[in-house]
Amino acid sequence: MVKKTFINLNSAKKQKIEQVMLDEFSNYDLNQANVARIVKEAGIARGAFYTYFDDLEDAYLYVYNKAMLQIHNPIKMDKPEFDADLFYKMAYELVCNIEKSKYKKLLKKHMLVNESLLIHNFQVENQKAIHMDTKTWSAMVLTHETIKLALFDLEHKENYFRKLKQGLDCLRRV
Repeated sequence: MVKKTFINLNSAKKQKIEQVMLDEFSNYDLNQANVARIVKEAGIARGAFYTYFDDLEDAYLYVYNKAMLQIHNPIKMDKPEFDADLFYKMAYELVCNIEKSKYKKLLKKHMLVNESLLIHNFQVENQKAIHMDTKTWSAMVLTHETIKLALFDLEHKENYFRKLKQGLDCLRRV
């Protein structure tokens, strides 16, 4: 977890480090990214990096979570009834927001490679999925796959979302 020493940095220094980390994680898979490049580009000591973050994965999660907070409005799963329109709207807005975001390259790399490298996060997400009802779980899987397909094949984005709508409508009738 990001440490208070990083949170309390002056704005300019923090923004510089954030930008350097964004560049690193946008250009290198998590298993190829390294602290040496980050500290060199940011102009900070290696020891300082570890006063800000526990490790490279911690820094990655900080940047990823910051990106998601800026572009994604998560679905509240506490609604008693299944809401297909909400899943569709959330997914479509997310893809549109990613397309015009400075985090586009980072998020595509996350979906393509880094998501599978984050074992702890994978285990946490699995625990959430275990407790979901079947309809919500099915909608979540279908929605996530549509997001990936649309981002990596923008030319056919509308087609993927038409199919998502049809799939969600089928779930609505179940």
